[in-house]
This record gives sequence, C-alpha cells and structure tokens, in this order.
Amino acid sequence: MTDTTSIAPMPDGLRRAAEAARGFMPPEEGLALYRTAAAYAGLGPVLEVGTYCGKSTIYLASAARQAGQAVVTVDHHHGSEENQPGWEYHDASLVDPATGRLDTLPFFRATLTGLGLDDDVIAIVGRSADVARLWRVPLGMLFIDGGHTEAPYHIYCRALASGAFTEVSAQGSLRVLERTGEGIG
Repeated sequence: MTDTTSIAPMPDGLRRAAEAARGFMPPEEGLALYRTAAAYAGLGPVLEVGTYCGKSTIYLASAARQAGQAVVTVDHHHGSEENQPGWEYHDASLVDPATGRLDTLPFFRATLTGLGLDDDVIAIVGRSADVARLWRVPLGMLFIDGGHTEAPYHIYCRALASGAFTEVSAQGSLRVLERTGEGIG
C-alpha cells in the first residue's frame, strides 16, 4: 500500500462535519477511509458506489481535494435494502412525501453545499450497474459502500480469489484491497 505516514491529517472542520453527518460509518473507519483516499487519489479520481447522505463522501472529498482530484459518487438515492420501511435502518424523515419513497439526494446535496464541497464531488444519480456499463476512466481508488446485503462481501471474496488484489489494511468493517496483478478487469 502507498505510504500513509506522510499524509496530512484531515482538516478538523471537515472531520467534525463528517462525524456529525447522517450515516453509519464510525469515526475510526472514516479516518481510515480518508487516509486511504489520500494515499491513492494522486493516481486518479476516487469513485464511491453508495452515497446515502454523504458521510463517507466528506472523508473522500477532503482527501481528494488535497490531491487536486475529484470524487465521483454514484447512487440511486432510494436507499439500500436495510433502509426500506420495516427494516432496522429505515429513517422515515428521508421519505419524500410526494412519492412515498426514500430519497436521500436532497440531504446529500445539503451536506456537500453546507461544507463547500460541491466543486470537489461529481454526483451521478443512477444504479451503479447502469453507470458501470459506461465507465472507462482509470481510477485512483474505488470505494464500494452500496447494497449492504451479501454483495460487497462477495465482491471482496471474488477480488481476493482472483489473485489480482491483496488486502493491505483493515479498520472495523472497512477493507482496503490493492491491485497487485492481472485478473478481474
């Protein structure tokens, strides 16, 4: 993994804002995400799959900004399975009264605008599988934080089994893989 010992600490105001933002990432994982993004953002844009209300986006954008890089974040903004009515992490205040559907986009936009991160983040509203068919840009880093069923775990296992990736760090539920060979393309 790229050396993280020389990475500047996350600006205090953005760190406090990230910790206070709506979302589920513990601060220790958020700071590990920030350090990882800071280490890899110099190689290319940072792509986040799964935005919710923007908590992790703050960590990513803070790091990418320092590298002069953009964060692209993809989400349909209707929540993962566990955010739906009747599930443990459903938040009724995120439901659009006009449609009756969960809609995190206005909350995400308010988070970015309130912190002055609009110029650092490109938000794509859509299903990640649909956007993936169009994607051709090499990335510095990919952060998968969407579809919280077994999908991310299976992607992680498939990446390791391919021999193309090696796990280089872990913090809580956050796992950092680095491409070390050819394989999954």
